[in-house]
Amino acid sequence: MNRPCVPRTAEERAAGWGGALARFTGGTLAYLLLSGLAIRFVSFSALAEWTVIVHSAAGVLSFAPLGVYLFRHWRAYRADALTPAKVLGWFAFAAVAAAEMSGFWAAGLALFSRRVPGWVRDVHLIPSIAVGVFAVAHLWPIWKRKALSPDLARRARALREGYLASTVLVSAALLLAAFPATLAQRSPRRAGSFPKDYRMPFGKNRPFAPSLARTEHNGALAPEALSGSASCGSSGCHESIYREWSVSAHRWAALDPAFQRVQEEMARQNGPESTRYCGGCHDPISLFSGSKTVFKADLTSDAGMTEGVSCLSCHSVGKADVQGNANYVVHPPERYLFETSRSRAARLVSDFLIRAYPKHHVASLEKRLFKTPEYCAACHKQFVDQEVNNFGWVQLQNQYDNWRKSKWNHPGDPRRTIECRECHMPLLGGPEPASGDTADYNRTAADGQHRSHRFLGANQYMPALLKLPGGERQVELVDRWLHGSYPVPEIASKWAAGPAVSLALDVPSHADAGRPLRVRAIITSNKVGHDYPTGPLDLIQSWIEIDVRDASGAVVFTSGRPDAKKMIPPGSFLFKAEPVDRYGNLIDRHNLWEMVGVRYRRSLFPGYSDVAEYTFTCPSSGGTPAPVRDLVVPDPPVGAVSIEAILHYRKLDQFLVDFLFPGKGLSAPITDLARARAVVHIVPAA
Repeated sequence: MNRPCVPRTAEERAAGWGGALARFTGGTLAYLLLSGLAIRFVSFSALAEWTVIVHSAAGVLSFAPLGVYLFRHWRAYRADALTPAKVLGWFAFAAVAAAEMSGFWAAGLALFSRRVPGWVRDVHLIPSIAVGVFAVAHLWPIWKRKALSPDLARRARALREGYLASTVLVSAALLLAAFPATLAQRSPRRAGSFPKDYRMPFGKNRPFAPSLARTEHNGALAPEALSGSASCGSSGCHESIYREWSVSAHRWAALDPAFQRVQEEMARQNGPESTRYCGGCHDPISLFSGSKTVFKADLTSDAGMTEGVSCLSCHSVGKADVQGNANYVVHPPERYLFETSRSRAARLVSDFLIRAYPKHHVASLEKRLFKTPEYCAACHKQFVDQEVNNFGWVQLQNQYDNWRKSKWNHPGDPRRTIECRECHMPLLGGPEPASGDTADYNRTAADGQHRSHRFLGANQYMPALLKLPGGERQVELVDRWLHGSYPVPEIASKWAAGPAVSLALDVPSHADAGRPLRVRAIITSNKVGHDYPTGPLDLIQSWIEIDVRDASGAVVFTSGRPDAKKMIPPGSFLFKAEPVDRYGNLIDRHNLWEMVGVRYRRSLFPGYSDVAEYTFTCPSSGGTPAPVRDLVVPDPPVGAVSIEAILHYRKLDQFLVDFLFPGKGLSAPITDLARARAVVHIVPAA
């Protein structure tokens, strides 16, 4: 008769406690519990990340040995009476199974999905703690039990001591496994160093002046501290947000060839250090890594050129001030292991860590500050002072205070207030871990929406000029945005339907032939949250083109029609600013570092209207031959004139384009924001 494979004597079963498999099992379970608690409650560090890696690997690799041991243990004791110790053993068995299964689940989600919900990690942690509680409760009475003979007592004591010692050794060995890995591979560096002889003409305590941007410790940053935006999208996590950002004005803030040419001109006139004034908003990676200095050939670093205002340039901001001129403090988070690596295998590990261990990721990158208009004000408010123009303080663009004083801001009343992000970062649907206005990584938001990172505004020129992938779609959306036809459901009840800026004609129904006819074009800011137009008004233009024709189609009167060189003729009704230098010369090359004042400025405050007035003589008949053009004016009835007015907009005036890109035949696209038509009947002279 064959001997059964299951030990049946007390000595044989006791000997099983001292076997290698039992010792390995005890040590592994102890390690998994201790390391799991450390991961949950110890501060983020490279050591903690390596602990996550070793913990996950140990959990997977121990699955088979644990299963074998538990099966053998069950077979050895299944015939025994159902004592309290055995019941506790069953509970421990169930807890081990639950901990292993939930661990596999969490690891699978971390490897193959966009997020690991917080409750999944809780489901894994609770049975893991239960394993420790039930295992100790199960073993304690057995280890304290008195043996039937002195020899058996000595053996049991030796087994207990050996089991405990091996458990401690295995657990300690696995815990210590993370230390050498930490020494070999740490998180990407954050701190950088200024180049040799880095000049600080505005004071040693102001290395980034005349920009007001600064780092938390006032020192340089490594370029990788703020770069690497592609990793946010290539990981499979924030693909939607990365695609949106990749064609936004933030992405090409430094890549913009117009910005680069103006920066070069500023460096040529005032020295490379002066361009730090621009860097805080347009090129923070280069600014903080020390590229904007005379000892560097390029004012913009490679990472700065590629990413402009990167993901981390915004999400590292810890403080912001409404003074403007990039008055913010940046504190880059400690990056995860391999986060900036180009190796696919290393990036897989990094993505796994971010999803499996997201506490640091969320805490360092999601802040309430980002939801406030004051955060936007740090860059969307600008001035020059004596440090820049060697003259005195002059206010430039100021979207923040425009909004703050407008009808869109009702402090304490969110039902009536519309903030920056509600317009420029409207909610979008789609699978995105950042879904939900609370941006809680640990929960799937009920609305399943995230804030758009296209930052739609009023620049459709650069996506097309730079031929960015997806640029055509961005241009299309900006065009809809400018026309006020881009839907924003969350605030649809707070603002008017129709165009962002409307245009209407005020004309009489009849006019006398040969007598002056007065036409008024009324422009109203309906949906714009700040001045229209806004931004640097020395280079932005919006104007009225008006065209009057008689019944034969002949032109009776025209104004604001660009000529063959795309120039707007003098006398046109124009929203624009004309800054001047200290000698009264026009600032027409965006040379704001020479600006001391403004000789002309016209824009529309939110909710207000402006009027363009025209007067011309009513024809009796005929008219000048009509040139070929793109205006579509319906034929008026006999004895009447047809009037059409168009509100145009373009980001760069033609003079500046010709200066920045001579001989290239470039011009900024002209967008027709609104049209209005009217017919006036002509009463023949007596």
